[in-house]
Amino acid sequence: MLEFLAVATGGTTNWIDLGLKNGIDLGIFTLRYYSLAYLFGLFFAYWHLSLMIKAPGAPLAQRHADDLFFYCMVGTILGGRLGYATFYQPELWTTFEPDTFISWRVLRLWDGGMSFHGGVIGVTTAIGWVSWRGQLNFIRVCDYIAVNVGPAMLLGRLANFINGELWGRAAPADLPWAMTFCDIQHSASTCISSYVPRHPSQLYEALLEGALVAAVLIPLFWFSRARYRPGLLVGTFTVLIASGRFIVEFFREPDAQLAEFAVRTGLNMGQWLTIPLILGGLGLVIWALTRTPLASGHKRPAG
Repeated sequence: MLEFLAVATGGTTNWIDLGLKNGIDLGIFTLRYYSLAYLFGLFFAYWHLSLMIKAPGAPLAQRHADDLFFYCMVGTILGGRLGYATFYQPELWTTFEPDTFISWRVLRLWDGGMSFHGGVIGVTTAIGWVSWRGQLNFIRVCDYIAVNVGPAMLLGRLANFINGELWGRAAPADLPWAMTFCDIQHSASTCISSYVPRHPSQLYEALLEGALVAAVLIPLFWFSRARYRPGLLVGTFTVLIASGRFIVEFFREPDAQLAEFAVRTGLNMGQWLTIPLILGGLGLVIWALTRTPLASGHKRPAG
C-alpha cells in the first residue's frame, strides 16, 4: 500500500495522478471503482451472512437475512443523512434550494453529508424492526450483522479514497504517504498548487474501522464459541470500530462549520459521539462474558 502511495512528485503523492476516478471504460458507460467498492461490500455482507446462518446455532433464517439486507441499506442511507443534519449541520433542516425538483436540503443526498453515527442509529433501528417483526432475539441478530460490517467498511472507506473525499488534516511535509487532494470540479494543476499535503485519513479508517474489525470478528465467529454468548460479537465490534473512529478523528479534517467547536472542546464532534459507543460496547462485552453461554444445539428459526 505505502509503495503504491509513494509514486510521488516532490515527495508528496498527488491523488489525482493515481487515476482512480477514471474507472473502467466499457464502451457504453464507465464503471467507476467507487461504485464497485460499495457493490462488493454489500455483496460480501449478504453472502457471508447467508453462510453464517447455515452454521449451527443461527438466530435467524434466510428470509430474515433478505429482509435485513434491504432494511439495513435503507437505515444506512436515511440514518446517515438525518444524523449528519442533526449532529453536524442542523441548518439543513430549515434550508431550501429554490427552483429545484427536491428543494429541502436535508433530502438532497447528492449534495453530500452522511454521518457514521447516524448510520449506526439507522441500522440498529432496521435490525430492531426486522427482529420485532420476525420475533427474533435482537442482540443475537446484532451479533451476526456486526461480523459482516468490517469488510463493508473497508471497501466503503476505500471508495471514499477513490473518490478523493473526506481527506485528512495537513500532514508533516516529510510524511512519506502524505497526499494532495483536489475537488473533482478543479483541474489537476489547480489541485496540486492549491492543496497542502494531507493525511490520507480514508486509508487509516479503512484499516482501523474495516480491516482490523474483520480480522478480529470473522475468526472470532468461526473459530470460537463467541456466537453462543449473546452480545459478545456486537460488543467487540462496537469497541473496535468506535475506538478506530476516535483515533482517526485526530487525523481527519473536521467539518468547516464545526472547526470552532473542536477547538473549544478539545475533541471533534465525531469523537464526542463515539465515546458513548465505546462505553456501551465495553458494557456489552462484560455482560456477555458474565452470562451462561447458550447450548450448542440452539436451533435457528424455520424458513
